[in-house]
Amino acid sequence: MTVASRGRIDKRQAILAAAFTVFARRGYAEACVKEIAEEAGVAKPTVYNHLSDKENLFRHAIEAAADEVMAANLEVVERLREPGEDLRATLEDVAHRLVEVCCDERSRSLRRLTYGQVARFPELIDLVQARTADKVAEALADRLARLSLAGRLRSGDPSVASEQLLALLTGPLETRSRLGTREVPAAEMRAVSDAAVDTFLSAYAA
Repeated sequence: MTVASRGRIDKRQAILAAAFTVFARRGYAEACVKEIAEEAGVAKPTVYNHLSDKENLFRHAIEAAADEVMAANLEVVERLREPGEDLRATLEDVAHRLVEVCCDERSRSLRRLTYGQVARFPELIDLVQARTADKVAEALADRLARLSLAGRLRSGDPSVASEQLLALLTGPLETRSRLGTREVPAAEMRAVSDAAVDTFLSAYAA
């Protein structure tokens, strides 16, 4: 890759990050390309050169944010590759970290923007779902399957186990965060993750 190509990619990433910040702060309707350009530290025509118009900019900013959330969640799930002697403690750690990602500002903004613009951009629901929840569920199912094969969890359908554990985490969080509009206190996040692991292990402990 040439230096020029690398510079163009970096500039595009900066624009998308700035766009997401401005859309999260202003909402889609109130956000303007001029403010996004200022946030990114580029000229307004540069934004149009990379992403043509506001609608395209919004779609790609949501897609990039979803990829970042997915990467953060996959990094957490990977901790189950080597769970150590105390499986409960590892599951509690993983569950709590997943909750923290779900409740961080980027994830909450992603949900607000996706829900808020579903009428204008209905395809974004499927896009965000595929890039976040679906990928994480697949990775978690793989880790749980390996734990089951090792005799550390009860045998069963790992996809169902993954879906159920994630539901035990995200269901209460959606209620407590008011669909991402309220910041969930740390104590509540810990309570949700610990309760989820308790319930999960009551069903799946070997």
